[in-house]
Amino acid sequence: MASVIGVRFRNAGKLYYFDPGPLWPTAGDAVIVETVRGMEYGEVVTGVKEVGDEEITPPLRRVIRIATPEDAQHQLDNRAREKDAMATCQKKVDEHKLQMKLVGCEYTFDNSKILFYFTSDKRVDFRALVKDLASQFHTRIELRQIGVRDEAKMMGGLGLCGRPVCCAQFLGDFQPVSIKMAKEQSLSLNPTKISGVCGRLMCCLKYEEDHYEATRKRMPRVGKEVITPDGAGIVIDLNILKETVRVRLPKGDSFEQKDYPLTDVQRAPAAVRPAKKLKGDEADASAAANAAPDGDPDLDSDAPDEESIMEYAAEEGLTQDEALAEIEEIAENDPDELLADEEDDEGDKE
Repeated sequence: MASVIGVRFRNAGKLYYFDPGPLWPTAGDAVIVETVRGMEYGEVVTGVKEVGDEEITPPLRRVIRIATPEDAQHQLDNRAREKDAMATCQKKVDEHKLQMKLVGCEYTFDNSKILFYFTSDKRVDFRALVKDLASQFHTRIELRQIGVRDEAKMMGGLGLCGRPVCCAQFLGDFQPVSIKMAKEQSLSLNPTKISGVCGRLMCCLKYEEDHYEATRKRMPRVGKEVITPDGAGIVIDLNILKETVRVRLPKGDSFEQKDYPLTDVQRAPAAVRPAKKLKGDEADASAAANAAPDGDPDLDSDAPDEESIMEYAAEEGLTQDEALAEIEEIAENDPDELLADEEDDEGDKE
Protein backbone atom coordinates (compact mmCIF):
# COMPACT_ATOMS: atom_id res chain seq x y z
CA MET A 1 0.00 0.00 0.00
CA ALA A 2 1.13 3.54 -0.75
CA SER A 3 -0.26 7.02 -0.04
CA VAL A 4 -0.94 8.82 -3.31
CA ILE A 5 -2.94 11.65 -4.86
CA GLY A 6 -4.76 11.52 -8.22
CA VAL A 7 -3.79 14.20 -10.75
CA ARG A 8 -5.25 15.07 -14.16
CA PHE A 9 -3.55 17.27 -16.74
CA ARG A 10 -6.51 17.75 -19.07
CA ASN A 11 -10.26 17.87 -18.57
CA ALA A 12 -11.57 14.28 -18.53
CA GLY A 13 -8.03 13.07 -19.00
CA LYS A 14 -6.49 9.95 -17.55
CA LEU A 15 -5.89 9.89 -13.80
CA TYR A 16 -2.24 9.57 -12.70
CA TYR A 17 -0.96 8.80 -9.22
CA PHE A 18 1.83 10.76 -7.52
CA ASP A 19 3.50 10.64 -4.14
CA PRO A 20 2.33 13.73 -2.18
CA GLY A 21 5.41 13.70 0.06
CA PRO A 22 5.14 16.19 2.95
CA LEU A 23 2.85 18.57 1.00
CA TRP A 24 -0.46 16.67 1.19
CA PRO A 25 -2.48 18.77 -1.31
CA THR A 26 -6.26 18.44 -1.35
CA ALA A 27 -8.70 17.95 -4.22
CA GLY A 28 -8.95 21.09 -6.35
CA ASP A 29 -5.39 22.23 -5.74
CA ALA A 30 -3.01 22.75 -8.67
CA VAL A 31 0.40 21.09 -8.42
CA ILE A 32 3.64 20.93 -10.35
CA VAL A 33 4.86 17.37 -10.94
CA GLU A 34 7.57 15.71 -12.96
CA THR A 35 6.52 13.24 -15.67
CA VAL A 36 8.26 11.40 -18.49
CA ARG A 37 7.54 14.46 -20.65
CA GLY A 38 9.09 16.88 -18.18
CA MET A 39 7.55 19.37 -15.75
CA GLU A 40 3.73 19.42 -15.89
CA TYR A 41 0.96 21.51 -14.37
CA GLY A 42 -1.98 19.43 -13.16
CA GLU A 43 -5.07 19.53 -10.96
CA VAL A 44 -5.53 17.28 -7.94
CA VAL A 45 -8.71 15.24 -8.43
CA THR A 46 -8.50 12.88 -5.45
CA GLY A 47 -6.92 13.78 -2.14
CA VAL A 48 -4.41 11.64 -0.30
CA LYS A 49 -5.50 8.02 -0.13
CA GLU A 50 -3.95 4.57 0.03
CA VAL A 51 -3.99 2.28 -3.00
CA GLY A 52 -2.56 -1.17 -3.69
CA ASP A 53 0.80 -1.55 -5.36
CA GLU A 54 -0.88 -3.23 -8.35
CA GLU A 55 -2.74 0.01 -9.16
CA ILE A 56 0.46 2.06 -9.37
CA THR A 57 2.54 2.32 -12.53
CA PRO A 58 6.16 2.51 -11.39
CA PRO A 59 8.07 4.64 -10.80
CA LEU A 60 5.86 6.61 -8.37
CA ARG A 61 7.06 10.21 -8.76
CA ARG A 62 6.71 12.86 -6.07
CA VAL A 63 4.90 16.18 -6.23
CA ILE A 64 7.47 18.97 -6.68
CA ARG A 65 5.37 21.80 -5.25
CA ILE A 66 1.90 23.22 -4.97
CA ALA A 67 1.34 25.62 -7.89
CA THR A 68 1.65 29.33 -7.26
CA PRO A 69 -0.31 32.15 -8.98
CA GLU A 70 2.74 32.67 -11.23
CA ASP A 71 2.56 29.00 -12.27
CA ALA A 72 -1.13 29.37 -13.10
CA GLN A 73 -0.44 32.43 -15.24
CA HIS A 74 2.39 30.64 -17.04
CA GLN A 75 0.01 27.76 -17.80
CA LEU A 76 -2.53 30.18 -19.28
CA ASP A 77 0.19 31.75 -21.42
CA ASN A 78 1.14 28.33 -22.76
CA ARG A 79 -2.48 27.62 -23.69
CA ALA A 80 -2.62 30.89 -25.62
CA ARG A 81 0.60 30.09 -27.46
CA GLU A 82 -0.79 26.70 -28.52
CA LYS A 83 -3.24 28.37 -30.92
CA ASP A 84 -0.42 30.17 -32.74
CA ALA A 85 1.65 26.97 -32.81
CA MET A 86 -1.28 25.08 -34.38
CA ALA A 87 -1.62 27.67 -37.14
CA THR A 88 2.11 27.55 -37.86
CA CYS A 89 2.18 23.76 -37.94
CA GLN A 90 -0.84 23.60 -40.26
CA LYS A 91 0.92 25.95 -42.65
CA LYS A 92 4.01 23.73 -42.64
CA VAL A 93 1.91 20.62 -43.24
CA ASP A 94 0.38 22.24 -46.31
CA GLU A 95 3.82 23.21 -47.58
CA HIS A 96 5.08 19.63 -47.23
CA LYS A 97 1.81 18.30 -48.74
CA LEU A 98 1.34 15.65 -46.05
CA GLN A 99 -1.89 13.64 -45.80
CA MET A 100 -2.55 14.32 -42.13
CA LYS A 101 -5.15 16.20 -40.09
CA LEU A 102 -3.91 18.25 -37.14
CA VAL A 103 -6.09 17.78 -34.07
CA GLY A 104 -4.35 19.52 -31.19
CA CYS A 105 -1.19 21.06 -29.80
CA GLU A 106 0.26 20.98 -26.29
CA TYR A 107 3.18 22.78 -24.64
CA THR A 108 4.86 21.15 -21.66
CA PHE A 109 4.87 23.38 -18.60
CA ASP A 110 8.62 24.05 -18.77
CA ASN A 111 8.41 24.71 -22.56
CA SER A 112 10.98 21.99 -23.21
CA LYS A 113 8.75 20.26 -25.78
CA ILE A 114 5.79 20.90 -28.06
CA LEU A 115 3.49 17.99 -28.93
CA PHE A 116 1.31 17.99 -32.04
CA TYR A 117 -1.50 15.42 -32.35
CA PHE A 118 -2.81 14.33 -35.74
CA THR A 119 -4.92 11.68 -37.43
CA SER A 120 -4.27 9.97 -40.73
CA ASP A 121 -5.56 6.96 -42.64
CA LYS A 122 -2.03 5.75 -43.27
CA ARG A 123 1.53 6.10 -42.04
CA VAL A 124 3.06 9.54 -42.58
CA ASP A 125 6.75 10.34 -43.07
CA PHE A 126 6.97 13.60 -41.12
CA ARG A 127 10.73 13.73 -40.50
CA ALA A 128 11.21 16.78 -42.72
CA LEU A 129 8.25 18.47 -41.03
CA VAL A 130 9.76 17.91 -37.57
CA LYS A 131 13.06 19.49 -38.64
CA ASP A 132 11.22 22.47 -40.10
CA LEU A 133 9.17 22.96 -36.92
CA ALA A 134 12.21 22.59 -34.66
CA SER A 135 14.00 25.38 -36.54
CA GLN A 136 10.85 27.50 -36.26
CA PHE A 137 10.18 27.05 -32.50
CA HIS A 138 13.75 26.30 -31.31
CA THR A 139 12.61 23.49 -29.03
CA ARG A 140 11.94 19.75 -29.16
CA ILE A 141 9.05 18.73 -31.40
CA GLU A 142 6.99 15.56 -31.10
CA LEU A 143 4.26 14.49 -33.54
CA ARG A 144 1.90 11.82 -32.26
CA GLN A 145 -0.68 9.99 -34.37
CA ILE A 146 -3.95 9.28 -32.51
CA GLY A 147 -7.17 7.42 -33.26
CA VAL A 148 -10.62 8.80 -34.07
CA ARG A 149 -11.84 8.32 -30.49
CA ASP A 150 -8.96 10.34 -29.11
CA GLU A 151 -9.71 12.97 -31.74
CA ALA A 152 -13.31 13.26 -30.54
CA LYS A 153 -12.09 13.46 -26.94
CA MET A 154 -9.74 16.36 -27.76
CA MET A 155 -12.09 18.30 -30.03
CA GLY A 156 -15.38 17.66 -28.20
CA GLY A 157 -18.80 18.02 -29.78
CA LEU A 158 -22.44 17.03 -29.27
CA GLY A 159 -23.71 13.48 -29.32
CA LEU A 160 -27.01 12.13 -30.67
CA CYS A 161 -28.57 12.85 -27.27
CA GLY A 162 -27.84 16.57 -27.69
CA ARG A 163 -25.37 16.64 -24.80
CA PRO A 164 -21.57 17.07 -24.99
CA VAL A 165 -19.82 13.80 -25.81
CA CYS A 166 -19.02 11.73 -22.72
CA CYS A 167 -15.35 11.22 -23.61
CA ALA A 168 -14.72 14.98 -23.47
CA GLN A 169 -16.76 15.48 -20.29
CA PHE A 170 -15.89 12.78 -17.77
CA LEU A 171 -14.58 9.53 -19.29
CA GLY A 172 -10.96 9.06 -18.27
CA ASP A 173 -10.40 5.82 -20.23
CA PHE A 174 -12.19 4.27 -23.19
CA GLN A 175 -14.04 1.02 -22.47
CA PRO A 176 -14.36 -1.68 -25.15
CA VAL A 177 -17.78 -1.58 -26.84
CA SER A 178 -19.15 -4.36 -29.06
CA ILE A 179 -22.14 -4.78 -31.35
CA LYS A 180 -23.34 -7.53 -29.00
CA MET A 181 -24.18 -4.83 -26.44
CA ALA A 182 -26.55 -3.16 -28.90
CA LYS A 183 -28.21 -6.53 -29.63
CA GLU A 184 -28.52 -7.27 -25.90
CA GLN A 185 -30.33 -3.96 -25.37
CA SER A 186 -32.64 -4.51 -28.39
CA LEU A 187 -31.38 -1.37 -30.10
CA SER A 188 -31.52 -0.64 -33.80
CA LEU A 189 -28.43 -1.96 -35.57
CA ASN A 190 -28.45 0.99 -37.95
CA PRO A 191 -24.86 2.33 -37.75
CA THR A 192 -26.06 5.95 -37.85
CA LYS A 193 -28.09 5.41 -34.66
CA ILE A 194 -25.54 3.59 -32.52
CA SER A 195 -22.36 5.38 -33.62
CA GLY A 196 -20.89 8.50 -32.01
CA VAL A 197 -19.35 11.55 -33.64
CA CYS A 198 -16.10 9.58 -33.92
CA GLY A 199 -17.77 6.99 -36.16
CA ARG A 200 -17.29 4.20 -33.60
CA LEU A 201 -19.92 2.55 -31.42
CA MET A 202 -21.19 4.92 -28.72
CA CYS A 203 -19.47 4.61 -25.35
CA CYS A 204 -22.84 4.85 -23.57
CA LEU A 205 -23.77 1.37 -24.82
CA LYS A 206 -21.52 0.12 -22.02
CA TYR A 207 -23.34 1.95 -19.21
CA GLU A 208 -26.38 -0.35 -18.89
CA GLU A 209 -24.82 -3.53 -20.27
CA ASP A 210 -24.09 -5.07 -16.85
CA HIS A 211 -27.70 -4.49 -15.75
CA TYR A 212 -29.06 -6.04 -18.95
CA GLU A 213 -26.87 -9.13 -18.60
CA ALA A 214 -27.72 -9.66 -14.92
CA THR A 215 -31.47 -9.09 -15.43
CA ARG A 216 -31.72 -11.25 -18.54
CA LYS A 217 -30.28 -14.21 -16.61
CA ARG A 218 -33.17 -13.94 -14.13
CA MET A 219 -35.84 -13.72 -16.83
CA PRO A 220 -37.31 -16.55 -18.92
CA ARG A 221 -36.42 -16.77 -22.58
CA VAL A 222 -38.66 -15.73 -25.42
CA GLY A 223 -40.57 -18.78 -26.66
CA LYS A 224 -40.53 -20.60 -23.33
CA GLU A 225 -43.63 -21.68 -21.40
CA VAL A 226 -44.23 -19.91 -18.10
CA ILE A 227 -46.83 -19.96 -15.33
CA THR A 228 -48.65 -16.67 -14.68
CA PRO A 229 -51.49 -15.73 -12.26
CA ASP A 230 -53.83 -16.20 -15.24
CA GLY A 231 -52.47 -19.61 -16.23
CA ALA A 232 -49.77 -21.01 -18.51
CA GLY A 233 -48.56 -19.09 -21.54
CA ILE A 234 -45.68 -18.49 -23.91
CA VAL A 235 -43.16 -15.65 -23.49
CA ILE A 236 -43.20 -13.38 -26.54
CA ASP A 237 -41.25 -10.32 -25.32
CA LEU A 238 -39.11 -9.01 -22.45
CA ASN A 239 -38.72 -5.49 -21.06
CA ILE A 240 -35.38 -5.52 -19.29
CA LEU A 241 -35.58 -2.00 -17.79
CA LYS A 242 -39.11 -2.45 -16.39
CA GLU A 243 -38.41 -6.13 -15.62
CA THR A 244 -41.71 -7.22 -17.14
CA VAL A 245 -42.58 -10.22 -19.28
CA ARG A 246 -45.13 -10.20 -22.11
CA VAL A 247 -46.95 -13.51 -22.29
CA ARG A 248 -49.36 -14.92 -24.88
CA LEU A 249 -52.23 -16.68 -23.14
CA PRO A 250 -54.90 -18.90 -24.72
CA LYS A 251 -58.38 -17.40 -24.53
CA GLY A 252 -61.05 -19.59 -26.04
CA ASP A 253 -60.31 -20.03 -29.74
CA SER A 254 -57.83 -17.13 -29.80
CA PHE A 255 -54.99 -15.65 -27.75
CA GLU A 256 -54.40 -12.54 -25.68
CA GLN A 257 -51.19 -10.76 -24.66
CA LYS A 258 -50.56 -9.48 -21.16
CA ASP A 259 -47.57 -7.96 -19.37
CA TYR A 260 -46.56 -9.34 -15.97
CA PRO A 261 -43.90 -8.26 -13.45
CA LEU A 262 -41.02 -10.69 -13.31
CA THR A 263 -41.98 -11.63 -9.74
CA ASP A 264 -45.40 -12.88 -10.95
CA VAL A 265 -43.96 -15.22 -13.59
CA GLN A 266 -42.53 -18.66 -12.96
CA ARG A 267 -40.83 -21.05 -15.32
CA ALA A 268 -42.96 -24.05 -16.22
CA PRO A 269 -41.69 -27.19 -14.44
CA ALA A 270 -39.67 -29.46 -16.69
CA ALA A 271 -41.45 -32.70 -17.54
CA VAL A 272 -39.73 -35.92 -16.50
CA ARG A 273 -38.23 -37.59 -19.51
CA PRO A 274 -39.37 -41.28 -19.77
CA ALA A 275 -36.53 -43.76 -19.48
CA LYS A 276 -36.01 -45.82 -22.63
CA LYS A 277 -35.66 -49.57 -22.22
CA LEU A 278 -32.48 -50.98 -23.63
CA LYS A 279 -31.99 -54.54 -24.68
CA GLY A 280 -29.01 -56.80 -25.06
CA ASP A 281 -25.77 -55.09 -26.07
CA GLU A 282 -27.30 -51.63 -25.68
CA ALA A 283 -27.99 -52.27 -21.98
CA ASP A 284 -24.47 -53.58 -21.43
CA ALA A 285 -22.99 -50.53 -23.17
CA SER A 286 -25.15 -48.21 -21.08
CA ALA A 287 -24.08 -49.96 -17.86
CA ALA A 288 -20.44 -49.74 -18.88
CA ALA A 289 -20.82 -46.02 -19.59
CA ASN A 290 -22.47 -45.40 -16.21
CA ALA A 291 -19.67 -47.30 -14.51
CA ALA A 292 -17.01 -44.96 -15.91
CA PRO A 293 -14.74 -43.48 -13.21
CA ASP A 294 -15.68 -40.04 -11.91
CA GLY A 295 -13.57 -37.06 -12.83
CA ASP A 296 -12.55 -38.26 -16.32
CA PRO A 297 -13.35 -35.36 -18.65
CA ASP A 298 -13.42 -37.64 -21.69
CA LEU A 299 -16.25 -39.71 -20.15
CA ASP A 300 -18.35 -36.85 -18.81
CA SER A 301 -21.85 -37.56 -20.14
CA ASP A 302 -23.13 -34.14 -19.05
CA ALA A 303 -20.71 -32.18 -21.24
CA PRO A 304 -22.46 -30.62 -24.26
CA ASP A 305 -21.51 -32.23 -27.55
CA GLU A 306 -20.31 -30.24 -30.55
CA GLU A 307 -23.57 -30.70 -32.47
CA SER A 308 -25.61 -29.23 -29.60
CA ILE A 309 -23.26 -26.27 -29.34
CA MET A 310 -23.51 -25.57 -33.08
CA GLU A 311 -27.32 -25.76 -32.99
CA TYR A 312 -27.52 -23.42 -30.01
CA ALA A 313 -25.10 -20.98 -31.63
CA ALA A 314 -27.20 -20.92 -34.83
CA GLU A 315 -30.44 -20.30 -32.88
CA GLU A 316 -29.02 -17.48 -30.74
CA GLY A 317 -26.77 -15.89 -33.38
CA LEU A 318 -23.60 -16.53 -31.37
CA THR A 319 -20.16 -17.91 -32.08
CA GLN A 320 -19.39 -21.43 -30.91
CA ASP A 321 -17.21 -20.12 -28.07
CA GLU A 322 -19.96 -17.73 -26.90
CA ALA A 323 -22.57 -20.50 -27.16
CA LEU A 324 -20.43 -22.92 -25.12
CA ALA A 325 -19.85 -20.29 -22.43
CA GLU A 326 -23.58 -19.53 -22.21
CA ILE A 327 -24.52 -23.23 -22.04
CA GLU A 328 -22.04 -23.79 -19.22
CA GLU A 329 -23.40 -20.74 -17.37
CA ILE A 330 -27.00 -21.96 -17.70
CA ALA A 331 -25.99 -25.43 -16.53
CA GLU A 332 -24.37 -23.93 -13.46
CA ASN A 333 -27.04 -21.37 -12.52
CA ASP A 334 -30.26 -22.96 -13.83
CA PRO A 335 -29.87 -26.64 -14.81
CA ASP A 336 -33.65 -27.10 -15.05
CA GLU A 337 -33.78 -24.66 -17.98
CA LEU A 338 -31.08 -26.60 -19.80
CA LEU A 339 -32.98 -29.88 -19.21
CA ALA A 340 -36.14 -28.28 -20.52
CA ASP A 341 -34.31 -27.23 -23.68
CA GLU A 342 -33.08 -30.79 -24.22
CA GLU A 343 -36.60 -32.18 -23.73
CA ASP A 344 -37.99 -29.72 -26.27
CA ASP A 345 -35.38 -30.94 -28.76
CA GLU A 346 -36.31 -34.59 -28.08
CA GLY A 347 -39.98 -33.78 -28.65
CA ASP A 348 -39.19 -32.16 -31.99
CA LYS A 349 -37.23 -35.20 -33.13
CA GLU A 350 -39.99 -37.62 -32.15
